Amino acid sequence: MQLHAVALEGVHLFAGTFRNGPATIHGSQHDPVPAFRVADEVADMCEYVNNHWADRSPIHLAAYILWKLNWIHPFADGNGRTARAISYVVLSIRANSLYPGTNTIPDQIASNKQPYYDALEVADAAWKSTGQVDVSVLEKMLSDMLATQLLQGLKEAATVGSA
Repeated sequence: MQLHAVALEGVHLFAGTFRNGPATIHGSQHDPVPAFRVADEVADMCEYVNNHWADRSPIHLAAYILWKLNWIHPFADGNGRTARAISYVVLSIRANSLYPGTNTIPDQIASNKQPYYDALEVADAAWKSTGQVDVSVLEKMLSDMLATQLLQGLKEAATVGSA
């Protein structure tokens, strides 16, 4: 909630608070949880991450958060940017790394959102049909984006080293 407050400070009146009414996601088949379930769903998301911190990869945890926070849609506005930021923070903390490269994963997603939206829909469909978490498409997307970011970081380091 604090990250959401910072991200939407001066942009949205209710920055840093959970929504208190229904939510819709334009262009998506997904119907977010009712407002009264938001806090419990966020707590469940955090419990999943905490319970799997040591036995799941950083990419998996980042993909899970990216999907689940969007699935919950806990805020009146700024859900996507908050999910992307938290996902990237968890990826970095779990991997114990600050990744080089200025074209970060959140930047890459923001510059071309359709693959992100498509991957979220696949995870939603898996959850709806089986009740199982399947964020494998998001994991692949994040892995590819991390590779792009790291290659950019190598190029930037080489440029600085040759200057």
